[in-house]
Amino acid sequence: MTQVATEKSYLNRPKAIGITVRKLQFNPKAIRRHYFANSPVMSHMLTALSSTFPIGEQFFVHSVRNVRDKVQDEKLQAQITAFIGQEAMHSKAHAEFNDAWRSDDYHLDRFQAWLARKNEYVKNLHPKIQLAITCAFEHFTALLGGYILRHPEVLATLDDDAVKLWVWHAIEEIEHRAVAFDVYQAVYGDDKIRRMIMRSVTTGFASLTFYSATRLFLQDKAKSLPKVGGNFFGLYLLGKMFIQLLPEYLSYFKADFHPSEIDYTKMVNYWKERLAGDYQLESFEHELKPV
Repeated sequence: MTQVATEKSYLNRPKAIGITVRKLQFNPKAIRRHYFANSPVMSHMLTALSSTFPIGEQFFVHSVRNVRDKVQDEKLQAQITAFIGQEAMHSKAHAEFNDAWRSDDYHLDRFQAWLARKNEYVKNLHPKIQLAITCAFEHFTALLGGYILRHPEVLATLDDDAVKLWVWHAIEEIEHRAVAFDVYQAVYGDDKIRRMIMRSVTTGFASLTFYSATRLFLQDKAKSLPKVGGNFFGLYLLGKMFIQLLPEYLSYFKADFHPSEIDYTKMVNYWKERLAGDYQLESFEHELKPV
């Protein structure tokens, strides 16, 4: 009886407003090696992030599921369902992207095996710590997603399939940016621990990304090093990005912080229309022109 009641409760939940699960149609093999502004530095940094996403997204889902039964609000429960659906699609798409790079003489297996071991360790931590880690990473992905969407002039240098992957992912990270945070606040509400974990995650995230990007760059050094102009441009973009995102990053430590305080509506709508019109992504076409 309990299982039947649970299933009925699940079916009767309202749909999450503003969080849409979409399937991405793209060809990862059509993406050039140095796909971001013809810059090895920027391309390897994004690919380094991609190499962490399949395992990382699964962990984010795991950390929210840990405490889902403690969430009473039906609206938030619906958002959790949409969050899980989006993260599952992200994990799948980036696994496909990573496989294309793996077949293009990049060695990702050893790094991802190491990452999997670290993931198992983190999954043994207290559920509160796990969820606080997810909150921190979701803040980073929303910041990076917002930065990507704010710079169409840089995205104009990308191959179409790279735009599809990264803009689709950015839009969905922005859509569900508050879900893990709201779950944490509903279940724990411990801002001291949340801020403390962000400090640790910041160090780990920066170190992990630098290490992974450097490994990719060195594996590709025969083709990366000659592109001096592209590398300097990539370093310039990174510096500019860090400076622009610093205030948004620091907002996480405010007493009244909430992820929804940054309004991305205009840029998200702009890119939804672009993906539907210019890039003909079916999921966005159906969303903007429902049958």
